[in-house]
Amino acid sequence: MANTAFPRPSSRPVSRRTVITAAAAAAAFGVATPSALASPYGAARPGADALLRRRTRTVDQARMLGWARDTWHCMVAMTDPGTGLVADNIPGSLSPGGRSRFTSPTNIGGYLWSAVAARDLGIITAGECTRRVRQTLATLLRMDVHDASGMYVNWYDPPTGDVVRVWPENGSTVVPFYSSVDNGWLGAALYVVRNSVPGARELADRLWQRMRWDMFYDPFASRPGGLIHGGFYEEDPGSTNTAVFKGNHIGVGPDVWYTDHHYDTTVSETRITTYLGLIRGQVPPTNYYALWRTFPATCDWSWHEMQPVGVTRNYYGIEVYEGAYTYRGMRIVPGWGGSMFEELMPAMFVPEESWAPRSWGVNHPLHVRAQREHGLLEAGYGYWGFSPSSDPAGGYREFGVDLLGLNPDGYFSDEEKTNVDVGFGDCRPATNPHPTFADGVVTPHASFLALMFEPDAAFANLSRIETELGAYGAGGFFDAVAVRSGTIAQRYLSLDQAMAMGSLGNVLAGGDMRRAFATRQAEQAIRPVIGIETFGAGA
Repeated sequence: MANTAFPRPSSRPVSRRTVITAAAAAAAFGVATPSALASPYGAARPGADALLRRRTRTVDQARMLGWARDTWHCMVAMTDPGTGLVADNIPGSLSPGGRSRFTSPTNIGGYLWSAVAARDLGIITAGECTRRVRQTLATLLRMDVHDASGMYVNWYDPPTGDVVRVWPENGSTVVPFYSSVDNGWLGAALYVVRNSVPGARELADRLWQRMRWDMFYDPFASRPGGLIHGGFYEEDPGSTNTAVFKGNHIGVGPDVWYTDHHYDTTVSETRITTYLGLIRGQVPPTNYYALWRTFPATCDWSWHEMQPVGVTRNYYGIEVYEGAYTYRGMRIVPGWGGSMFEELMPAMFVPEESWAPRSWGVNHPLHVRAQREHGLLEAGYGYWGFSPSSDPAGGYREFGVDLLGLNPDGYFSDEEKTNVDVGFGDCRPATNPHPTFADGVVTPHASFLALMFEPDAAFANLSRIETELGAYGAGGFFDAVAVRSGTIAQRYLSLDQAMAMGSLGNVLAGGDMRRAFATRQAEQAIRPVIGIETFGAGA
């Protein structure tokens, strides 16, 4: 199955994630831009991005900076003062006693890049940023990792840095798992710190250099070009109901238990792992083209959401079906679930729409437009922005726009899980093409990601979520809100807060996340690979 969430002991799955100059961003927004540190490893090329060339008449930069201050305040409240490890989540009260007793590599990475954004936004000093980042990196250096690859397990205890083997919420046994995508977000953060925090450069580089992305790369996977595993276990997982096999792709150290599950769709937050592997020369370009754009349009594939349209092209010797789904007059390459972070989280760091103008340069703006039109026009919620988050009804859930996802069971946009079924051409008749949607759930981090592409509309949406729905507290926007019932998930998730911080850093601080990540080394490794492609997307 494509890009499904990997089973874990909590009801909450782990969230899966055009370089511009400071002067260009300042001109686009009409504000002074905090000075940014030059990359000691090679600055990104100037003038490569049209990211923020949008009208911003209705955007209030001071208000957005206030959101960033509150969001950073939340990140600080979530972080253990002794280890510098951020908790996975915290209640709306920001009570230290309410911090979760688990964190992940993704969460830790989000805290690191949030500290860089807070510095560049003028919220904290360069000295405080360096101190905080160095503390976290020092803790990472002493934590247990997979020795041969330098990868981290999925769950650690924030106050101690110890591996979680008993789940704190229910006492169940946890078999340590090494997730490719979670390590990918930590790796992205280390690369940002390495290139933008001189006082932490050496520590970050030690961690970055020991991470081997080829540990996850399976050249013999079912797709030509090879795929990235969901991850591996260092010890026999036993009765975890997970299909595994023993092996070792790097030939260093003992064999591990790899998941049979691979990530195989391109509109996915998991592509960050491919990008890191390209930078290090540890994953070949063929992996990028092994990923499905859509599944085939033939009747024997009629189980997925709708029949795509497109043509087949060849890249690096691999036949790629450039399929797209049709939605409200747009052709869009879908994700697995149709959520904002699948589409846009990697774009916080990689200027995909500039480096790949005929693929991501088309798809990113259309995905944002489609999410906006779904919320405002198709579903009539009055608000928009759908992505996995806390569920206002309790727990954690994937939210998205059903017709923007390959998953036939959907990431739905409302609490009632209203399913849209438009059929599959002549292969499968439509059963519910025009449903009535109910209590839609909007997730503020989705709109923060959209700020990079539709700043006016995203800012207006967030402003109304704050003032009309009241989904705002001392730590910034609460994680989600059901728009008709008014039920608010009064909880903060560190990754979702980190997506807000990274997006605000890009928008208000001259593309700081991208400037730190998109070095010449990264551009030379990634841009030639992704820049040659033409998606089947278009208006």
